[in-house]
Amino acid sequence: MAALVSCCFGCCGDNNRGHVTLKEMPTVQLDTHHMGTDVVIVKSGRRICGTGGCVANAPLHQNKSYFEFKIQSTGVWGVGVATKKANLNQIPMGRDPHSLVLRQDGTVYHNNEEKNRLPANSLPQEGDIVGVTYDHVELNLYLNGKNMSCPASGIRGTVYPVVYVDDSAILDCQFSDFYYPPPQGYQKILFEQQIF
Repeated sequence: MAALVSCCFGCCGDNNRGHVTLKEMPTVQLDTHHMGTDVVIVKSGRRICGTGGCVANAPLHQNKSYFEFKIQSTGVWGVGVATKKANLNQIPMGRDPHSLVLRQDGTVYHNNEEKNRLPANSLPQEGDIVGVTYDHVELNLYLNGKNMSCPASGIRGTVYPVVYVDDSAILDCQFSDFYYPPPQGYQKILFEQQIF
């Protein structure tokens, strides 16, 4: 009996033998290691200001991802997806094959080609929420929860959410706790460990 009690308490003591310590999952946020040289990231990696672009710290590995941006202050800005090869100092983005972005003028650019355009009278304004879905083929855009029916495609490789600002623009990123529910089948960005 003493051996049984000793074994039970020995396994549960402070030395944690036989126990796995659970690690907290990282938070999706803007990646300060992959941003333009004149970019400022604040609010726990959720707000961008200054001049240039920044990608998030999590790639879009899952089949259907959703994320949002709130326009806090207008100016020159863009949101979408990019590879880590994108030039985050070149504004506006969408000029090369490494980024696919909605620009503040309502155009969607990839590889210096206009891929689509938001419907007339649907330009995002200060205070608006731009939602982005991506399914490894097509990027779609939402304005204040409404589908803009503005698909675009063409980017290849591992992509990350991207945002760029200039001319006093300030944008906030929402990678969870969304303002609007994701479209059916889409969900917040998951780190690779969370998918399996």
